[in-house]
Amino acid sequence: MFKLIIHKLFSAFMAILVLFSTVSFTVEKHFCGDVLIDSAVFSEAQKCKMEAFEIEQTKITKVHCCKDELEVVKGQDKLKRSQFEDITFEQQIFVVSYLYTYINSIEELSKLVIPHLHYSPPDLIDDIQVLDAVFLI
Repeated sequence: MFKLIIHKLFSAFMAILVLFSTVSFTVEKHFCGDVLIDSAVFSEAQKCKMEAFEIEQTKITKVHCCKDELEVVKGQDKLKRSQFEDITFEQQIFVVSYLYTYINSIEELSKLVIPHLHYSPPDLIDDIQVLDAVFLI
């Protein structure tokens, strides 16, 4: 029982580990000057209130005070998936011969033989229990 619970917990942990190691996401940050205004992981970062004023100012001065940064965190994109053709010829022969001997080592269960299958009991002429007055009490 304890082994089964540990096995299931370990399997769930490994599945979650594979899931999180392959997920990619983007962190978006919005700075106004050198001050971080907002950062967002799965959505767009909120812009500061100075954004509308800055658009007008950049037409005049050509200098931006606000900036957006995108930081991409890439997950693992190459998982090793082995195919039968990837292993060497000797390993293929070993696997095929092992499977062949394993499958042929299992014997089929013989059909259950009932020796009295077609036997019909003799006809009863008299009921012996009533005749001898032997009853179970």
